[in-house]
Order: sequence, then structure tokens, then C-alpha cells
Amino acid sequence: MQRRLRLVEIDFAAHAPVRLAFSAELAAPPSAVFRSLAVELGSMPSWFTAVTSATPTGEGAGRTVRLRGGIVFEETILAQDPDTRYAYRVDATNAPGVSALVEEWTLAPVGSGTRVGWTMAVDGGAPCRLALRLGRPGLGRSFRDAMRRLDLRLTPARHPSPGSGR
Repeated sequence: MQRRLRLVEIDFAAHAPVRLAFSAELAAPPSAVFRSLAVELGSMPSWFTAVTSATPTGEGAGRTVRLRGGIVFEETILAQDPDTRYAYRVDATNAPGVSALVEEWTLAPVGSGTRVGWTMAVDGGAPCRLALRLGRPGLGRSFRDAMRRLDLRLTPARHPSPGSGR
């Protein structure tokens, strides 16, 4: 059953009770990474395997994201700065214990590639906060795996296939 969450703003990402932050470097340029995050939502399950679907809502002002295990997020886009930042707030979810959630993706050029930062900022009851802290290593692995798959999708010529002799 979906529950409404506290409607926080983007600054919540900087001071939430639980902040999980991860980063990775991709060979793909910021414009391609931003397009995959903010424009080509339907591609998300192909590179972020925890996601089963992501669809825009409200004429692009929001999105619905479904995760493996049945978790659903109804989100509002808070920032959509091409090639630099994409952030959203979860307005409603069936995830237990969460009372507020903002995710922020930052993109910075590094040579011809991109440094991607992902911050998950959460408030919730003590069990939720503990579960997130304990789950940090798994979320980090999921993020790193997603970034590897996204980079392979966006820059296939830079990643030789197994057995190609390169």
C-alpha cells in the first residue's frame, strides 16, 4: 500500500539523517549519462538491474519507478540541470519505515568522461535508518555495477567484448 512521505526539498540531500553517497568514473560524456538518467527512463532497467521499470508522469514533472521485490516510488523531479545534476523526491512509496527520501545524481566532466555521484538522503524510523546503514555495502555494489553496465551501454567501442583479442 502506497504511503505519502514528507515533502522535502533538494537541500534535504545535504542534511538528511541518513546520507548514502557513492561515486564512479565513466568513459561516457556527461551529456550521454544525463540523457540515460533523465530522458531515456525506459532504458534504466537495462543498466540498473534493481529497477524493473521507470516511466515519466505528470508530463515529465515526475516518474514512477518500480524495483525488484515490489517496491514502488512515485517521484517528483526537483532538479534537472543538463549534464550536471538530476534530483528527485519520493512523494509516495510502499517501502516500510521511510518518511522522507531524496536522491541526487551529480555529473562532472573528467577528461572525456564523467564522474557520477549518487546521494540517497533518507529519514525514517530507527529500524529503517539502521537497515540503510547496514545495507550501505550492498547499495554501493549495486551502484557500481549499474555504472559499469551504463558505461558499457554508452561506450561499447571502449569496452572490447570477451574474446575480441583487444
